[in-house]
Amino acid sequence: MSHENESKIDTSPIEALTQQYRADLQEYKERESLHIKTKNQLDGTKQIVMEMASTIRQLKIENDNFQAEIARLREEIQLLEMQIKK
Repeated sequence: MSHENESKIDTSPIEALTQQYRADLQEYKERESLHIKTKNQLDGTKQIVMEMASTIRQLKIENDNFQAEIARLREEIQLLEMQIKK
């Protein structure tokens, strides 16, 4: 192939394809980045929810214990009031 023939080769389809490939690759990278960001946010949110659920369970146990203690103290108050009245 001579130098004259090489300069006449139309490379515009290859250049257009390369540009499209680069655009598609950039779009893919952006979507992948968004996916990773969203996954990290979801994982963080899941961890927060699990910690909150654990805290709620612990608070429920403590609340039940306090309610039982209040009931015990009320009974004790009634007994003391009865003793005072005697």
